[in-house]
Amino acid sequence: MYNESMNTVLETSVVSSSSDVMSGAVVFAGTRVPAQSLLDYLAGGHTLEGFLDDFPTVKREQAIGLLRELSHSLELALWK
Repeated sequence: MYNESMNTVLETSVVSSSSDVMSGAVVFAGTRVPAQSLLDYLAGGHTLEGFLDDFPTVKREQAIGLLRELSHSLELALWK
């Protein structure tokens, strides 16, 4: 999907990206929370619960959905 200025816009139930929000970073849909924040939290030894407590605008289903999508993408990449 493209907007009037021909910038790519990504929109799913889990994440979205638009040049109008957070300079185009991939964020959890309906929030301004970068999806990368979840990965950084987990890599830093924090729990999913801790992430959700610190970013209450992100729904549990979104966080789990992102992890599932990333897992699926990894599987596809490894089997190519």
